[in-house]
Amino acid sequence: MRALKVLVVVMGVLIVGGTVTLAMLLVQRVGGAGGGTRWEAALDQPEGTRIAGVAATESGIGVLVTRPDGDRVLVVEPKRGRVVGEIRPGR
Repeated sequence: MRALKVLVVVMGVLIVGGTVTLAMLLVQRVGGAGGGTRWEAALDQPEGTRIAGVAATESGIGVLVTRPDGDRVLVVEPKRGRVVGEIRPGR
C-alpha cells in the first residue's frame, strides 16, 4: 500500500511538472516572455515626413507616410528591415 501511495505522488508531480513545462514553452513560442528581437528599419524619407499609420500582413509591413509631396504607403520587408515597395495614389 505504501508503494502505491509513493507511485501516485510521483505521477502527480510529473503531471504538474509537465503541464508547467508545456505552458512555458507555449508562452515562449508565442513570444510572450519578453524575449522579442529588436527590429529597426530606415525609411529614408525627406524632411517633414510623418508616419500616419502602420499595418502588418503575413508578407510585410505597410507604413502610411504623409510627405510634403503627398501620402504614400511603404511596404517594408520585416526580415531585412528595408523598403521593398511604394504605393502612391493615382492622379
